[in-house]
Amino acid sequence: LIGWFYRLHPLAHGDDQRSFMTLGLVCVWSARLTHSYFRRERWQFGWREDWRFTDMKTKSPRSWWLLSFFAAFLSQQPMLIGLTLPLWAVHFGPACTVEWSEVDMLANFLCITGIVVAFIADTELREFMEGNEALQRRGLKKMLLLDDGLWGRCRHPNYFGEQLWWWSMGLFGCVCGAPLTLLGTAFNSAIMAHVTMLTESRMLNTGGKARRKAYADYCERVPVLFPVQLPDLPSVAELTGQE
Repeated sequence: LIGWFYRLHPLAHGDDQRSFMTLGLVCVWSARLTHSYFRRERWQFGWREDWRFTDMKTKSPRSWWLLSFFAAFLSQQPMLIGLTLPLWAVHFGPACTVEWSEVDMLANFLCITGIVVAFIADTELREFMEGNEALQRRGLKKMLLLDDGLWGRCRHPNYFGEQLWWWSMGLFGCVCGAPLTLLGTAFNSAIMAHVTMLTESRMLNTGGKARRKAYADYCERVPVLFPVQLPDLPSVAELTGQE
């Protein structure tokens, strides 16, 4: 909606091809995220509450009515504005009339890649959860964790796909002469990093002992976000040939 607001604003004067391409990408991204949400919620509104909000409500029951306003609702607004700043640049940036270029093509490709990665990761997670539900109905032991497919490449492939999407969208802002729009993307990434820490802390401190140990081992062998394990850097002693 924010993107279309920029597009339909009477003072918008960006390149039409870039405008429609970015808005088309946003529509595809929105459809994927909406589908993922309703599939997770069993095609109902609010089938379950986000566990992070449940924890906050449990810890602060008396002040939750006020805390939720800031933590669950108001906090979303600066994130939305920050994330959509590249779309503002596409329609109002100092170089928004520049013609479609190779950088636009790269940003377009990376945006689609991010959407596909997030979709595959969410689908793998959904199939894992459905598989465990089937095992439980049959009275069998559930699988401890998902560690194959994209989830065997990094611990949060859905987050990786989402971050790849937003940083690639930020490239359009750079093309339009407004690289500072990436500050909104960076703010979102900082929030995502905090959410990732909360998620991993919960996995390492809740559930049975076997599940906690399996996840700790998983953390040891699988990188947290990027699906490529960086090699260990040599020590100073190794570089200088000293013992």
